Amino acid sequence: MALRKLTQTGRPGVRKPGRAGGPRDGRKPGELVIITGMSGSGKASVLKAFEDLGYYCVDNLPVGLIPRFAELVGQSSEINRTALVVDVREGTQLEALPAIVRSVKRMLPTKMLFLEAADAVLLRRYSETRRPHPLGTNTTVKSSLAAERGHLRHIRAMADLVLDTSKFNVHELRAYITERFQKQETGKSILVSCVSFGFRHGVPDDADLVFDVRFLPNPHFVPEFRPLTGRHPKVAKYIRSFPQTKEFIERISDLLVYLLPHYIREGKSYLTIAFGCTGGQHRSVMIAEDVSKRLRKAGYRVKVVHRDSPK
Repeated sequence: MALRKLTQTGRPGVRKPGRAGGPRDGRKPGELVIITGMSGSGKASVLKAFEDLGYYCVDNLPVGLIPRFAELVGQSSEINRTALVVDVREGTQLEALPAIVRSVKRMLPTKMLFLEAADAVLLRRYSETRRPHPLGTNTTVKSSLAAERGHLRHIRAMADLVLDTSKFNVHELRAYITERFQKQETGKSILVSCVSFGFRHGVPDDADLVFDVRFLPNPHFVPEFRPLTGRHPKVAKYIRSFPQTKEFIERISDLLVYLLPHYIREGKSYLTIAFGCTGGQHRSVMIAEDVSKRLRKAGYRVKVVHRDSPK
């Protein structure tokens, strides 16, 4: 078990617990976040993000100690926000976690965060790190992942937040956790990806919303614009010169600003918006850039990906 000290200096001190049920001095009880999920889904990165937010963090705390830990947190004058990781390394003891979490929630505010990722992503991460799966090396990693999903099925069902980390790199994942748990009052914790692509190369598999911008005049047929992309000022100016371009950007931006709070309310952590033209070089690139600027201005975190530009 690894203890991770945060902003406090010196020894981590806690009071001796009194009666269960909260602090005796009437102050607001502490907060506990339980992080669990699939091996390779990014639990270490998430725990580090909580550290940076000032949480007192514990990695791989035995399940049987969670109630005692929660009691200490509820009584402590020095530890307020805490986060701990519990996962399949607990073996058969993990079966007791659902009942333990229900009892802990009666002691202090508790949230369970479940991390997962697509099998293909997890397999790639294991291949890159060359670490063995916690369930052992007697079977393939793919078989171990399937078994792990079975063990965690009931725990996932009771999670307060399920986060699929397939589309996040380590920096985006930490940024999401920071946004979600530090500035939750803003309600804009979703990560938006604006993707440009060419229909001739296929629609992006991970697109949530797809908009076809092939109705706009094509700069490809202007000789001086053909070798450039939609990020070039002259090409962008040309595309914007048509009234339908301006109206499309305004209407789509207004639609997305309307939709995003509803996606957030339903627990969506990221949204991929794909804009497609014929080759993915000019119109889709320019539209993705302009829409992303509108969404950033509205206060959302946005990244832009030009999948097929340049080709």
